[in-house]
Amino acid sequence: MSLSQEIKSKAIELGFDLAGVTDAAPIDTDQAEVFAQWLRSGLAGQMGYMHRNIEKRLAPARLLQNARSVVVVGLNYTLPRQKLGSAYVGGPRAKVARYAQYEDYHPFVKERLSRLVDFITLLAGGDFGFKICVDSAPLAERALAVRAGLGFIGKNHMLINPELGCEIFLGEIVTDLDIPPDEPVVGGCAGCTKCLDACPTGALRPDGQFDAGRCINYLTIEHKGPIVPELAQKISERLFGCDECVLACPYQNAAPACGNKQFKFYPDRAELNLHEILSLTAESFEAQFADSPIKRAGLDGLKRNAALCLANVTGQP
Repeated sequence: MSLSQEIKSKAIELGFDLAGVTDAAPIDTDQAEVFAQWLRSGLAGQMGYMHRNIEKRLAPARLLQNARSVVVVGLNYTLPRQKLGSAYVGGPRAKVARYAQYEDYHPFVKERLSRLVDFITLLAGGDFGFKICVDSAPLAERALAVRAGLGFIGKNHMLINPELGCEIFLGEIVTDLDIPPDEPVVGGCAGCTKCLDACPTGALRPDGQFDAGRCINYLTIEHKGPIVPELAQKISERLFGCDECVLACPYQNAAPACGNKQFKFYPDRAELNLHEILSLTAESFEAQFADSPIKRAGLDGLKRNAALCLANVTGQP
């Protein structure tokens, strides 16, 4: 078995659903220009961090001296098929994005990538340079995932794997080891526009651009301060995130449920009681969501979202 095959096999053994390898060359020039144009167009909203470390984001070798390869892994987070009840009864409730019904994936993926590094160290027969990246590092991870053969970028701007759909968490190991790269996956959305049609706010534009400032995921998580009335109404009863473009995708409709039993799933977080959210203190917020992606919204952001959802659900401002 080759070094690449052993690494990918171990990644699957550690609980990942996908694993591939690409080189550490810069992102394709055309893709880099699309990203630059997106930033210039002001479509990144308040995400100022997207404007920083652009050189590193587009060139993995800038994250690690003498980098030659990138190992990319994917973790499927599709929900179980059975209907899941909520632990909350009575009172108005609002929806939580599907990925946030699991524990925070960042430490989960990072810990398993650390174990994969230990395994590679044994294979390599000694120390080697590496950097583990799980979303927090400036890295064009979806573009690298495509190059590593994990899937293609859909019109919803997410990585889509033909078998697993588009609910996939990504993680990377940038390394100075020279590992033979995999071939990209051939695929695409062809004439399908279901995700564009499903987007409640028109954030997925017909011209292929993504207007983050109109995306409900962005508005309920990244955006700070008040939300304009037009978009606030379209948020409807979505407390944290939005899944409409995902659920509309034909590839996602056939996706299997997450098979990693160690990745904690909280069905009681599918819907949350709005009055309970509005009554949270800093201490109770931290206690309830310490291990959840929901904490990214912050207490003030979550309460703002809850107030909007309550107004949308009850019709009362």
